[in-house]
Amino acid sequence: MSSCVIPGSFDPVTLGHQDLIRRAARLFDTVTVVIMINIRKQGVFPPAERAALMRAACGALPNVRVETWEGLLSEYMRVRKERTVIRGVRGGTEFDGECLSAQANRLLNPEMETLLMPAGEGKNWISSSAVKEIAAFGGDIRDYLPPECAEEIALRLSNR
Repeated sequence: MSSCVIPGSFDPVTLGHQDLIRRAARLFDTVTVVIMINIRKQGVFPPAERAALMRAACGALPNVRVETWEGLLSEYMRVRKERTVIRGVRGGTEFDGECLSAQANRLLNPEMETLLMPAGEGKNWISSSAVKEIAAFGGDIRDYLPPECAEEIALRLSNR
């Protein structure tokens, strides 16, 4: 049985995230989306809320489960006995950063492999940061969010 892990802060989940997860769900028997803490970013949604929003966004994918984790990805992979990480990349700068992260993770856990997937067509500019910025200036962000949770996220971000 094949499985993979898609880690991220997902603050909030976007159409780009949902696209990556759908594509991985076609390739692997089981996909675990792991909501993590990014110490370089101030989160808007607490991890439990991000997990609930992600579950709504992935509800139509029976082979996808959602978990939260507050430690290192390498330790999560060791504890859960997982080996394959999927990371989405939108461009060259992100590719370079993900390659460095993959190397660091392999130093911490030599059993891990990271596979990089290019962003889906038309989704290479969508990021949680861009969505939050558009919302901060009163823009309509619903077209960049999964329809299953777009209204909830838009309402929450508009009230900041």
